[in-house]
Amino acid sequence: MHTLHSQFRSVLDNFLNYMLIERNFAQNTREAYCNDLKRYLFFMQESAGDMESITAHHIERFIGELDATGLEASSMARNISVIRSFHKFLVIERTLETNASENLHLPKQARYLPTVLTVDETMRLLEVPMSTTPQGKFCTRDKAVLELLYATGVRVSELVNLQQQSLYLEAGFVRIFGKGSKERLVPVGNSAINWIGQYRSGLRLLLVKRDSDDYLFLNSRGKKLSRMAIYSMVQHYAKLAGIEKNISPHTFRHTFATHLLEGGADLRAVQEMLGHSSIVTTQIYTHIDRSFIKEVHKTFHPRG
Repeated sequence: MHTLHSQFRSVLDNFLNYMLIERNFAQNTREAYCNDLKRYLFFMQESAGDMESITAHHIERFIGELDATGLEASSMARNISVIRSFHKFLVIERTLETNASENLHLPKQARYLPTVLTVDETMRLLEVPMSTTPQGKFCTRDKAVLELLYATGVRVSELVNLQQQSLYLEAGFVRIFGKGSKERLVPVGNSAINWIGQYRSGLRLLLVKRDSDDYLFLNSRGKKLSRMAIYSMVQHYAKLAGIEKNISPHTFRHTFATHLLEGGADLRAVQEMLGHSSIVTTQIYTHIDRSFIKEVHKTFHPRG
């Protein structure tokens, strides 16, 4: 991998520090922006040579090349957004005199309908860890993980950082610390409560070490489970359940929301449970719900 020249490296570091100190962006967001900007700056290093020589034409060429790679509309929009923020920052900091990205427009976002499991697929997947097929000593932990993902719709980052002190299981809630350090209380059903209890009173006591802190879900070394471990776990059990859809831990979040709305849940209540700052984000699930209803009509109506 080629390296960035000192000028490009310096402006990137300054912008990332600004995101951390001034804007208090989450670690995941900074990592995504860092990767986007590195790709952008490598391109500009090759095509423009230095920061001062970057023009709107260079930026348009870069966006054209990104588009040609088949990047999703949401990723394209994020790339353009971070390029605009970056150039605006450089002008404010007086690193550059003009903002070459000023007249860029975000592409119209395609309506992205995420993968959702049916109720039958979900039940099949949830049953696998404790089924007759031996899954090893971690089955109660894995079962509790899957049940909690479906019961609450939490993000995988929220799940791995969940601590025991945030469980209010007698009251039927968990306290989740989400994006931007926002806190929310999410209801948990009896099935997830039961399996979390079994895991805590059994396997977790065997896994816990002196430096395990209060994290709920631990690996064999007594450390908190990683996001990648949860991803691999979901993929493993989906394969055993015979599910052919390409799924990830986030699929449980989509499934949670869709099943609630299909059951008649209020959109605002689902927004609250998911921790969405805008209801517009939650409305994507009403599109899934409507597409499901249309499919039912088409399949079963005599004039469908």
